[in-house]
Amino acid sequence: MRTAPPPGATPFAKRDRHRVIREIVARQSIASQQELADRLAARGFAVTQATVSRDIAELGLAKAWRGERHVYVLADDLPRAIGPGTNERLRRILADIPVTVGRSGLILVLTGSPGTASVIAQAIDESTLSEQVGTVAGDNTLIVLFADEAALGRWLDRFTALQTPFAPGDGTEEPR
Repeated sequence: MRTAPPPGATPFAKRDRHRVIREIVARQSIASQQELADRLAARGFAVTQATVSRDIAELGLAKAWRGERHVYVLADDLPRAIGPGTNERLRRILADIPVTVGRSGLILVLTGSPGTASVIAQAIDESTLSEQVGTVAGDNTLIVLFADEAALGRWLDRFTALQTPFAPGDGTEEPR
């Protein structure tokens, strides 16, 4: 049985909300999910923190240093040095999203918070981690597939090192 949408909701609400989020982030310094939720409310979108969190993950927003604080930015606004082939984006994501790792045979199961799996998978695919055969993402869980035990072990060691905090600005990507 299909029910009517809530008053004021339209089938395009999510698409419209994403468009407005991109506009807000491009024009204003937004440092927290609550700030973004407040700006959305001012524009007529009643959202919860969970919805904002999912939107941030789906839009692939990242945090970057602007002025005196970290703020959300669009992926297009990130410096190209943080693009494919570096671990910086993955390291930043892992610093913000707690990820647990489980294992089943030659498959690693990574679990983050709701709505983050595709962002984590994309960051893995863009990183220097290359031992995996592929990644498959759901909502909060992704699987990383391997051809053999040795590749899985090497990858897991490097991934664990990327989860370890390091001293920012020291010019290295090695954990301390």
